Order: sequence, then structure tokens, then C-alpha cells
Amino acid sequence: MTNTPLQLEQKLAWVYLINLVFYLIPLFITPYSSWQIILILAVLVPFIYCYFWTYRCNFRSAYRPIIAMLVLATVVTPINPGSISLFTFASFFIGFFYPIRVSVFCWFGVVVLLFLLNYLNQFNNLYFPLYGTLLVLGVGMLGVAERRRYHHKLKEQQSAQEISTLATMVERERIARDLHDIMGHSLSSIALKAELAEKLLAKQEYQLATTQLQELGQIARESLSQIRHTVCDYKHKGLASCITQLCHSLRDKGIYVELIGELPKLPARAESQLGLILTELVNNILRHSSASQCSITFREQENTLFVEVKDNASASPFIEGNGLTGIRERLDSLGGHFSYNLEQGYAFTVSLPLQGATV
Repeated sequence: MTNTPLQLEQKLAWVYLINLVFYLIPLFITPYSSWQIILILAVLVPFIYCYFWTYRCNFRSAYRPIIAMLVLATVVTPINPGSISLFTFASFFIGFFYPIRVSVFCWFGVVVLLFLLNYLNQFNNLYFPLYGTLLVLGVGMLGVAERRRYHHKLKEQQSAQEISTLATMVERERIARDLHDIMGHSLSSIALKAELAEKLLAKQEYQLATTQLQELGQIARESLSQIRHTVCDYKHKGLASCITQLCHSLRDKGIYVELIGELPKLPARAESQLGLILTELVNNILRHSSASQCSITFREQENTLFVEVKDNASASPFIEGNGLTGIRERLDSLGGHFSYNLEQGYAFTVSLPLQGATV
């Protein structure tokens, strides 16, 4: 198991910057000169740089942008008490990257800094340090909660990886056991009969040697047939297993998946082809769609199976590529049809006759 470095996800990084509105509120309340307004706004440029710098850091290097943010907040405080907002960003990152004992020590240092700034700048009351302390501790605990959520998610991913690895090992052992059971006896028999035929030929007992060679050929053909059936079983995982894997892939990308209806019972060939068709449709969603929701619906009507794969992405006309062409060819061989609708997202429908699907 590898140790993944603790690192923030950047998915909602821009959204969190909305908290900087509290930094700008004093501009609408207190009169400032032009150079003060320019300075207040100018501080945001290096601060935002440090903010995104933190997202690229792990716990070993995060202290650098955190210290830089604290310095910027300290420098701008004499002009703009809204710098409390900047201190809260730093406290969140402290809570996320460092253990609780280290975080508490750092928060205490930030709180002391707030009271010191209040004293040095001779603010009229204790609003700045008291309100700042409340925010530093509150937002800092949010960082701790985010850290725990991250660790929980990481453990789930590692557990899933371990389960997948274990399943792979079990499958390999099963394949090795099956091949040993199939081929072990057959190869021993082939070797024995080949050796016996060689001895009979040496004694010029051609009739008996021919019999042994015929039996040898029969054993080889039976072994080949057994191997083909075994390989076919390995390739055919079943529709239920295929659907489960596709749902996992969609959820891993953050797409909500809903399965509607019951999985049909189909002949092996039709089930295999349907699995390949659904794999192609889901892969198109994973590669090209911006959907956040997806549904896979199974419905039987008048001896026909209808399967619909639908998502909520903004749909636009497209040119069919090799993937959709391949889907039509697979369905043609089974007597099925393929269609799609772009009115409300992408909706692809596969219809497959239940009678005659045993081809």
C-alpha cells in the first residue's frame, strides 16, 4: 500500500474565494484614500497566488504559503481590519495539513497575533481580536473536518484497491487451477501414448501404433475443446458483473447513477453483446459528457427488451463515430435496433427481441 501525500482537492477552490467578500466590506463602510484602496486590492494578488499555491502543496511544504498569507494579512491589517478574512484562510489550511496538537498551537499563535495587532494599531475596541479569534478557531476546525473526510475517502479508495487486488489474485489462482485440472491429465496421457506409439513403431507393430496415435489425436481434440470452453467462460463475465463495473466507473467520476428495472435473462451471446454495447455507451459518457446524473433503464414490452442509457448533460448534435456504428452492427446481428434522443440530455435506446435472441 502506498502512502498518498495529504493534498487538497482543487475542484471547489474558486468557490471558496467568495469568503474574500468580508475582506472587501470595509471599503464600502470606511472612507479610504485612493492609495489605500489600491494597496488593499493589490494585496489580493499575492494572497490568491499563495492560496492556490497551498492547493499544490503537501503537509511538508504547506507552511510556506500559509506563512506568506499570515504575513500579507498582518501587513494589510493597519489599513483594513477586514484582514480577518485572510487569517481565516490560513487557519483552515493549518487545520487541514497538520495534526490537531500542532494546529492548536498555531491557532494560539494567530490569536496572540490578532490581539497584538489590535494593541499596536490602537483599534477602539476588542471587536477585531475577539471576532477574529472566533473565526480562526471555527474555520480552523472546518479544516480539521476536511482532513478527516480526506483520510476517510483515502481509506475507502485503498480498501477498494485491496479488494480488487485480492479478487485478481483469487481469479489468477482459479485460472491456474482450472488449467492444471484440464491440461495436467491430458498432457500426461498424450505423452504416455506418444511414447507407447514410438515403441510399437520400433517393434513394427503398425496396427497397434496407429490405434495409439488415433487415441492421442482424440485426446488432443478434446483438450482443445475444453480449453476453448474455459476461455469463453473467462471472457463472459455476465451482464450483472458488467453493469456493476460500469456503475463503479461512473460513480468514480462523480456521476450519480440510477438503475431502473430488472436485469433480463438472455442467452450468453446476446448478454455478451449487450454488455459490450452498454460499455461503449458508458465510456462515451465518461470521455465526452459533462453529466452529473445518469440512469440505465431495463424494460420488457411485447417480447422486446428496451435498454435506455440517459444522462443530464447539455445535448448537441453529433456525427456518429466508430463506436455507435459498432453498436448498430452488433444489434443488426441480433435483430435489434438502436436510436437516440437529444431533447433532454443524451438518451440512447437499445431494443432487442427476446425471441430469436438465442442466435
